[in-house]
Amino acid sequence: MSAASVPQPRATRADETAAASGGRRSLAAALSLGAVGAAVVLLASGQTWAEGTVAVGGGTVPLEASGGDVTGVPTALAIVGLAALVAVFAVRRAGRFLVSLLLTLSGAGAALAAYLGATDSAALNAKAAATTGDAAARIGTLTHGAWPYITAAGGLLILVAGLLALRHGRTWPAMSGRYERDGGPRERKGTRTAAPAGPDRPEDLWKALDRGEDPTRDA
Repeated sequence: MSAASVPQPRATRADETAAASGGRRSLAAALSLGAVGAAVVLLASGQTWAEGTVAVGGGTVPLEASGGDVTGVPTALAIVGLAALVAVFAVRRAGRFLVSLLLTLSGAGAALAAYLGATDSAALNAKAAATTGDAAARIGTLTHGAWPYITAAGGLLILVAGLLALRHGRTWPAMSGRYERDGGPRERKGTRTAAPAGPDRPEDLWKALDRGEDPTRDA
């Protein structure tokens, strides 16, 4: 005698509510972390990363280099990360996975580029050469600030947002395809939109006559 198959219990409403709540929390966290991380990268990249002096004549001239002078990679990747964060909601399935991966890589790349630029002296050496007119001039008393590491921290926030998208993105909502670009409702398949009636349309005149109506009574 074969054993009867035991039906599997359906998910309870509590489980569904918990899953939806978890999806909303991960979505809110990813949006917050991604937006804050990109803002931090863009702000910190514009600050002074390194300072130094160069000998000119009998004295010295102070020079400084911003994050943009050292490397433009964090800023570019932060912008890419913001675009990917928005695009996550415009795509589904494989597309969402790829965009989430792009978001993750953007954060990792921004953090790595900022970290590598924290001890860079090439930007200040180039400024020293331009200031003195001597291509062999080098910067002296070089000091680095904390802004490169703050930029790297912003990149890590973008990275975490990408990891959340990779892990939970499949449960997030997507942009509705209900509306066309002009904002009007999209016509459902298999249905036809009725054409507006009017006395200037010949077919409407004939239809009105067939119904025994006077098509000119409202003219």
